Amino acid sequence: MKVLLISANTLTTPYPVYPLGLDHVADAIRADHEVRIADINALGDVEPLIHIIHSFAPDVVGMSLRNIDNTDQTDQQSFVVGYRYLVDVIRKATQATLVLGGSGFTLFPDEMMETLGADYGIIGEGERLVDLLAAMDKEAPTTGIPGVATAKEPTPIPPPLMGLHGRKHLPESPHLQYYLKNGGMLNLQTKRGCPFKCIYCTYPHIEGRKLRLISPDAAAEDALRLQKVGAKYFFITDSVFNSDTDHSMAVAEAFIDAGLKIPWGAFFAPMDSPKGYFELMARAGLTHAEFGTESMCNDMLKSYGKPFRTTDVYNAHKAAIGTGLYVSHFFLLGGPGENGDSIDETLGNIEKLNRSVFFFFPALRIYPHTNLYDIAVGEGQISVSRDLLEPCFYASDKIPRDEILERLETHAAKRPNWVVGAGGEATAGIVARLYKRGHTGPLWEYLIR
Repeated sequence: MKVLLISANTLTTPYPVYPLGLDHVADAIRADHEVRIADINALGDVEPLIHIIHSFAPDVVGMSLRNIDNTDQTDQQSFVVGYRYLVDVIRKATQATLVLGGSGFTLFPDEMMETLGADYGIIGEGERLVDLLAAMDKEAPTTGIPGVATAKEPTPIPPPLMGLHGRKHLPESPHLQYYLKNGGMLNLQTKRGCPFKCIYCTYPHIEGRKLRLISPDAAAEDALRLQKVGAKYFFITDSVFNSDTDHSMAVAEAFIDAGLKIPWGAFFAPMDSPKGYFELMARAGLTHAEFGTESMCNDMLKSYGKPFRTTDVYNAHKAAIGTGLYVSHFFLLGGPGENGDSIDETLGNIEKLNRSVFFFFPALRIYPHTNLYDIAVGEGQISVSRDLLEPCFYASDKIPRDEILERLETHAAKRPNWVVGAGGEATAGIVARLYKRGHTGPLWEYLIR
């Protein structure tokens, strides 16, 4: 069969993100099917997509929903209306079977099936499309396949796939060139799953709690593949790169052994690491360490379910800075138990973190399948019947959201390295101009003070 995989993501703030998941899906099905990928960000409009549909004539269209919204209360953007429009365009252009997937779909499968009127959906990992296509090929029943949703019956999230492999192919296609020309930043994955118990996070639901590791050699081969096609930088998309320090160190050593030359970044938890950990990462090419710190108040870190405390943050920060890495920290303000004292403690302690950039999100998006959802229901902030497709944010009963934002903005005044939210369209415009001038990577290092 002919299968057209569409990346429906149009968010480019703070920078465009390469649709890595579709490469993995394409790898999984390409042996038995003719596959093509269409990226809406790269196409720029739906007219080129219509042309692709007419010329390729797919039997199946897979549409990946990366996000439902931008999770930023200061600049709320819901993407559901855009998805509805895109589905309408697809339906008018082809009679092909429409299959939804992606992390956004996995969070809201029943709602998105109803809202978008798809034929099927893939819950969890997109590689499960293999099983649906096999059943369609054989004209066998398509109900009851693990992870395959239909409009008629709810489907539980299936057990995570085992035996993961790195990306085997990197298509020479217009969507690849788009990312090479807009920052030269691609991405790869070295593991799936997240063992942590952060109350707001959706990763354990989407990928499972058990870590499933891609071999270091396969990760290094993927990194060399990125380098060969012209990437100037790549980001490792693991939920937390150092959630398994032994594996992340083995990946770094594989990068070194493979002769990798391009820089890269990753997301880290500010936990204790083996001596020399960040030195090894830097030798392997790491230049940007992004820490999911969330708070600098121990009571709030406990409330968020974090496996570290402020002393650990200072130690991890010092180790990364001492290696010469660019460092940023991300903070979530306003969670359960947040009050004026905890806000002041966090903002004050941040002053002790030198040579860094700080990104602040002054509200926590409530998603289903999280402990934060259960807390919000228990406190009566939301009901179990609440439609969470419309962005909904937790509100501490001890400090108003407006006061949190006011304190933050007052403290951040005249500090260019304190960024509220993702920076908005103004930041996106600056980043785009820097990319056109030949700069590469995430670029937040230019804000470091």
